[in-house]
Amino acid sequence: MKYRLGDLLYIKGRIGWKGLKKKEYLDKGDYRIINGTNIINGKVNWSSCGFISKERYNESPEIMLKANDILITKDGTIGKVAIVEELSKPSTVASGIFILRNTSPNIWITKYLYYYLQSYDFKSFIHSRIEGSVIPHLYQKDFESLSIKSPSLEEQNTISRRLELIDKKIDLNNQLNDNLVELINLIYLKFCADFPAKEKVSLDDVFNTSTKTFNVNENKNINIWHFSIPNFDCNKQPQCESTNSIKSNKKKVNSFGVLVSKLNPNFKRIWAPNLDFYSNYSPIASPEFIQINGNSQEEQALIFCILNSEEYTDFLVSNTTGSTNSRQRVKPKIAVSYIIPFDLDKKKGLESLVSPILKDIQQREFENTKLQIIKDTVLNKYF
Repeated sequence: MKYRLGDLLYIKGRIGWKGLKKKEYLDKGDYRIINGTNIINGKVNWSSCGFISKERYNESPEIMLKANDILITKDGTIGKVAIVEELSKPSTVASGIFILRNTSPNIWITKYLYYYLQSYDFKSFIHSRIEGSVIPHLYQKDFESLSIKSPSLEEQNTISRRLELIDKKIDLNNQLNDNLVELINLIYLKFCADFPAKEKVSLDDVFNTSTKTFNVNENKNINIWHFSIPNFDCNKQPQCESTNSIKSNKKKVNSFGVLVSKLNPNFKRIWAPNLDFYSNYSPIASPEFIQINGNSQEEQALIFCILNSEEYTDFLVSNTTGSTNSRQRVKPKIAVSYIIPFDLDKKKGLESLVSPILKDIQQREFENTKLQIIKDTVLNKYF
């Protein structure tokens, strides 16, 4: 049987900010505010959330979060979903997010709804509503009017458990990789302290930063690996896509290249893929990424160390242009002017330490890409 979402779910979004200004976001506090960049890999990254005052929080009781609420982004990068499994502090959402609350547990299992929102069927629905829009936006009335199939609770539970097993493996790989990235950061900090730079040498002085353009009109009807901002934000996995779905030219991703986003650099987006894993199709990247290229896997690991450091992120943030959070960017020529903080004569020692760790990270990232393909196959089977 099919049910209309608006009849059986609580669906709410924030309408305006009632004059809330950027300066009213707090670095710490008791009342958290979630925006789209805080939704990663189907979860809320609580450590990246900002805060608002108690007075601002209390202005909108209809969007105060509860455990098991589902969040979905409705502006910009549309369709990122997360499930709120725990709440250690009172939390609410920014204007670009809908809250979905299951008010019909006799008909729906919350996890089943969560997985439906990741299905091809739902993505097709989103595409049909935003195609041709100057500013992509998912409207609440359209969302509420959507009807979806509701199998028995037993079948919903079976479907959810199978998909959850894949998610748990992806989560475990991400946790292991996060720990390895932290290890790389510690090695890098110690190395910089032991071998401080003797000369002022920039990234552009040492590494190749040129990138060839991938012309979409000259490459019709072929598959590519797409390293895009939305794909990074959703699950940090490139997507295998057809060029027919891509409207603008992209950048070719080079062997041993490292991608760093010039868009909103306060939210760190860094990719150092092993292209041996993606050799079946051409790898391309969004123009929002700046690419810095090494000549070997060892140099790629070295570049990753530098670009992933907090010092480099601070450098990018301090050199952004643009008046709003959603449009802040750093110019590529500024991004590659960063002065390398260690003695280049000693770089071989750093490369030998971090290169095996990066290889391990890359292997798990590709495993997650394969797991995501399996998950998409399962989603398409059931939805």
